[in-house]
Amino acid sequence: MTVTSTHSAGSAEDGPKAGNMRSLSRALEVFAELQRAERPQRLSDLARTCGMSLPTTLRILRVLQDFGMVSQTDKSYRIGPAVLPAARSYLENDPLVVSARPVLQQVAAQTGLTVSLYTRLGFERILVARVDGASPLTYDLPLGKRLPLTVGAAGKILLASATDEELQQVTAAAIAAGQEAPTFTVEQLRARLPEPGIEYAYSADERATGVLSVAVAVPNRAGRPSESIALTSPVETATEPALKAAVPELRRAAGRLAELLQGSVY
Repeated sequence: MTVTSTHSAGSAEDGPKAGNMRSLSRALEVFAELQRAERPQRLSDLARTCGMSLPTTLRILRVLQDFGMVSQTDKSYRIGPAVLPAARSYLENDPLVVSARPVLQQVAAQTGLTVSLYTRLGFERILVARVDGASPLTYDLPLGKRLPLTVGAAGKILLASATDEELQQVTAAAIAAGQEAPTFTVEQLRARLPEPGIEYAYSADERATGVLSVAVAVPNRAGRPSESIALTSPVETATEPALKAAVPELRRAAGRLAELLQGSVY
């Protein structure tokens, strides 16, 4: 996602500050791209994807290496070990994750299905908590995985109340990230979303073959939801009617989680 600086170029004092913020923004952009990558990245690939020169990208990578955020093997770069303590701290202390655990465990016990919690980050969603059901999923979905908003029930429900302008931004971002074809349109995205008045999203074979999912948004006192809870099952052990029948339980769980989060930053 492109970050536009709001600093003015009027004073000499603002110049170095604006430059420092721009350098930080570029470093985080490179770091985010390494997170998205499924495999180690070459310098030239990172520079091209981030729209930076080779020398600038290399300087950023070296700084990130100094802090253990990036590791290098031969001519390829990948996420470094310093992210693990940060991830542990998040999982142990974040109010959303801590509050969600007992709620997700109860839903999984009652339905026998895998239940997951996602939070929105820019134009993507991230899996932050999951409790496996009686029937294991047939594909790997690790915590921290960045996923698109345009496919999958948990992503689509977060766009259900989006404006036309936001849908345009989401469409452009999904194309730029390679998550959708270059010909993907806002109209195609809108056709995937729940009809007005439908408070859940359903998906079948959208992000992974042989997988069904239904999701609801977690109520947000600010109005726009940024988290969703999803039930997921292999097609062999569940049907569309069975999943949709669990929507009331999902909605109750989302309401309980919203109540638990009252008074926190969420």
